[in-house]
Amino acid sequence: MCTQCVVTKQCCFYKMATRGERLARKCTAKRGRSLVNDELQARLKQIKTILQKTTEECNQEELNILRESPEMVREIERRAVKQATAKARIREVCDSPDEIVQKATQLANAIRNANFLVVYTGAGVSTAASIPDYRGPNGIWTKLSKGETIKNCTNLSDAEPTLTHMSILKLYQERHVKHVVSQNCDGLHLRSGLPGQALSEVHGNMYMEVCTECDPERTYIRTFDVTERTALRRHNTGRMCHVCGGKLRDTIVHFGEKGCLEWPLNWQGAIDAGKATDCIVCLGSSLKVLKRYNSLWGMTRTKARRPQLFIVNLQWTPKDTSATLKINGRCDDVMQLVMEKLGLEIPEYKRKNDPLFRLCMPLREHEVATKTTKNMEPRNSEQTNGEAKHASLQDVKREEQDGVEWDNGEHLGAGWYGKGCAKLKKPRKRRKLK
Repeated sequence: MCTQCVVTKQCCFYKMATRGERLARKCTAKRGRSLVNDELQARLKQIKTILQKTTEECNQEELNILRESPEMVREIERRAVKQATAKARIREVCDSPDEIVQKATQLANAIRNANFLVVYTGAGVSTAASIPDYRGPNGIWTKLSKGETIKNCTNLSDAEPTLTHMSILKLYQERHVKHVVSQNCDGLHLRSGLPGQALSEVHGNMYMEVCTECDPERTYIRTFDVTERTALRRHNTGRMCHVCGGKLRDTIVHFGEKGCLEWPLNWQGAIDAGKATDCIVCLGSSLKVLKRYNSLWGMTRTKARRPQLFIVNLQWTPKDTSATLKINGRCDDVMQLVMEKLGLEIPEYKRKNDPLFRLCMPLREHEVATKTTKNMEPRNSEQTNGEAKHASLQDVKREEQDGVEWDNGEHLGAGWYGKGCAKLKKPRKRRKLK
């Protein structure tokens, strides 16, 4: 073997040995850090236990431990304040009846004097329709984050527009409200009679499916929840466009997704309204999502020219400090007082006159088997049009074939319902050091 080969071989052995030493040092350092972390955690736990006692209950040794670890004491106190703040923000707080009346009067005056009023709504406006909210104490995401299951949920097609929905419709008819931006997928604003041009359903509508192959996009409105087979990043409903034959998709924007449809999201209408508004009323929304869209809040204007902001919500919102007025109360209670102060009568919702029956597109014969969710029907025996009659026949067929029981509270159906929790981070598994 030549001298050059011997030297090369020795270099390779040296590199392998060096690499092995580096790995060994790295493992030793990791093991050391792990031991230090374990000691710190044990120390923190010990100090936390001591801090739960009063000064008289602590012995001299425990007092010495607190004096020796001032940084850990401050860290534990900081964490305690942070946890208390988080709990306080989740808690629902309601103003006194007298205070609500006083604040409702202020809100009514603001609505009367506004030149361009925009309303932002969240899940809180639909809780009176037996649709749970998201971040409340009994909200969908709150329960799912605790590992609880959603049971005994009413069929969403049975829900009807609430007093708040009908109040907003009346304010629009009286030309007080110019535009409504809703984060709800329940379609109750459309069903109340609010026209689509005045509405931006930025998270979609459970009654709409769209063909994106057509230009412009073709929208199909149904009398049932179209999201039965859809979920996060899976939007095909299993039906085809009647014109081009393309696949139909739902309009729901799940948490973590970006809405790309023109309707019913109507982001352009929401942005235009945000630029023109001089008064914003937020009803039943935590605003944790909407706060990110600066164009909706007039943030490009100088501070003095930004719109007035009125919030009606039982919980804390990130916009509370910048609000002109915050009303801690239920939307229906507040809006009833506001409408009384304005001298306006709230119209009554009648299911037989629901716009969905007029706007809907009936399923074709071969499409009947593509759904099992319940159809929305008028309360009385009188049918509004052929679609409602067709719908009842479909339900009878499906119940005979599959034995579907609609009122048992176990068949959720909706693909969007409670799916926002999919964004929650899964805990990473720690790699054990040998």
